[in-house]
Amino acid sequence: MSRFRTRTRPPVALALPALLAVAFLLLPLIGILTRTQWSELGEHLTSPGVVEALRLSAVVSLWALGLSLVLGVPLAWLLARVPFKGKALVRSLVLLPMVLPPTVGGVALLLGFGRRGLLGPWLEGTFGITLPFHTSGAVVAATFVAMPFLVISLEGALGGLKQSYEETAASLGASPVRVFFTVTLPMVAPGLIAGAALTWARALGEFGATITFAGNLPGTTQTLPLQVYLLLQDQPEAATSVSLLLLVVAMGVLIALRGRWTGTPADRKTAQAPPVAEEPAPTAAAQPSAPAKLAEPAEPAEPTAPDASGATPRDGGRWPLHATVTGFNRLTLDAEPGTTIAVVGENGAGKTTLLRALLGLTPRAHAELRLGDTDVTALPPHKRQVAWVPQDGALFPHLSALANTAYGLRARRVPRAEARARAQAWLDRLGVGHLAHRKPAQLSGGQAQRVALARALAARPRLLLLDEPLAALDQTTRARVRHTLRIHLAEFGGVCLIVTHDPVEAVSLADRVLVLADGQTLQDAPPVEVTRHPRSPWVARMLGRNAWQGTASEGGLALAAGGRLVLAEELPDGVPALAIIAPEAVSVHRERPAGSPRNVWPGTVREITALGSRLRVLIGSAEAPDLVAEITPDAAAELGLADGVRVWTSVKATEITLVRL
Repeated sequence: MSRFRTRTRPPVALALPALLAVAFLLLPLIGILTRTQWSELGEHLTSPGVVEALRLSAVVSLWALGLSLVLGVPLAWLLARVPFKGKALVRSLVLLPMVLPPTVGGVALLLGFGRRGLLGPWLEGTFGITLPFHTSGAVVAATFVAMPFLVISLEGALGGLKQSYEETAASLGASPVRVFFTVTLPMVAPGLIAGAALTWARALGEFGATITFAGNLPGTTQTLPLQVYLLLQDQPEAATSVSLLLLVVAMGVLIALRGRWTGTPADRKTAQAPPVAEEPAPTAAAQPSAPAKLAEPAEPAEPTAPDASGATPRDGGRWPLHATVTGFNRLTLDAEPGTTIAVVGENGAGKTTLLRALLGLTPRAHAELRLGDTDVTALPPHKRQVAWVPQDGALFPHLSALANTAYGLRARRVPRAEARARAQAWLDRLGVGHLAHRKPAQLSGGQAQRVALARALAARPRLLLLDEPLAALDQTTRARVRHTLRIHLAEFGGVCLIVTHDPVEAVSLADRVLVLADGQTLQDAPPVEVTRHPRSPWVARMLGRNAWQGTASEGGLALAAGGRLVLAEELPDGVPALAIIAPEAVSVHRERPAGSPRNVWPGTVREITALGSRLRVLIGSAEAPDLVAEITPDAAAELGLADGVRVWTSVKATEITLVRL
């Protein structure tokens, strides 16, 4: 964006009221500044009564801040993260002290905690605690009025924090409390600090609720605002000086926050070092050295490695998968250790829902899940040993690459030194060991994905779930990370599910391809079988083929989209089928062709795109569905193809593969 902006002159009808509003807010502050006796300021602020009130204000405001943190932080988390009935009512209760007259708040506190209130007699009779007309009463009054600022600020920050960070931490074995203190709070620190500053400043300036509930007792409940009220009667100049002090404190807090009091999580940009460039792709000469590096005895071999508790797994580190999923997804999954399954399907097919059901993170679907000899169905996410790598990696921005990778081990109580050593070994294996001390903001996309993968593998999961792990990478980086991923999945002792829309990933990484449609299994077969006989038009198009649905009729296929296809293979009438036509099997002509083709349609070129050394031509027709042809650039030039050009297309019946549905 250009730093030069067009200056617009505001209309007088808006500018004048706005200036009056500024003057209305500014004039009282100017009044304090102009009426302050600057020569006597030091004397007023150091008088015994003011010093004592200042001390008491500091004590009360800090105690109120501490109490607000203890009570307000969990309340803000509850409002931001937990759906429950009556949430609107609870939020209204939080906001109520901000709109309630302070004296009414003091009366409410008296009726709740006073000696004749609802809770006061019990507190006094059981614990000997009397809140009214005591310093603790001033703390309660300040907390009642100031805590909403903390709750609102922190709730806003939590609402802006993506839950994928917390869910990823849980999948690495961190309990909810550990996730809260090690991931959630550090990432919403701006909101927490802003809320705490506003809470402290509001508690420091509380007057109405304090004087009504706790009274105005020198040395006990007489804080600075109450001291100002007292001085106004006998020493107005001293009252002005103390008011100036409170004004300076309030303005200092607001200036320090610079308007960011809502506390939305800020982008953590670290400028200590620029992102490191991607390493060059492995050369052919370097390839043989990769297995040797993987065999380095940096840690025990995977099959005999101890689990999170330190004991040797009774199943030898090999974990077959059995899952029965109900709800939105309705399917059964069985896979042997070392199997990689690519999960594909169009948007809304239930791919991510399946992964979240296996993690135990969604009410939309329920998975009865067995990993090895252990049924983990009833276990919470952090105890399932199911690691998840979301599409964006969800690296914790406040931790280094090494600390990110060691997170799952530390969550399972592995000693710090051992966890960091294992984490460093995994980073080395994935070729990013030299970046161990860099923060995620200093990593390129490919490096961040490798760190996210290292973090998941270092946690020694029994099931690995990857949700489009390479989608955000450019083609060159994707090829490098895919090569790295292929190496490590080959030695993984569990089962890996990869959600992908990339046919290259599905074919090159997976042993099986699971095709989903409306939450159900449409096809579950090896990549070669899915490539040759896709049972989904979407999968066929993903693989670059034309796919036409229809019903067998009189030696051909009546297309669902209209038209008819002549086939070499015969099917019984009424059988639904999918006709698969490879783009290279489509012939393009400027005139109607004569000869053997029995499937000929007129059409118009709608789009031409380059695919490597060939061109893909999208041709629309009123007599058949859209058809993609693949030809050479020379053929396109010879035919004079361009958008809008009228052409004829033909497909031989023998070039059509038929798949029964």
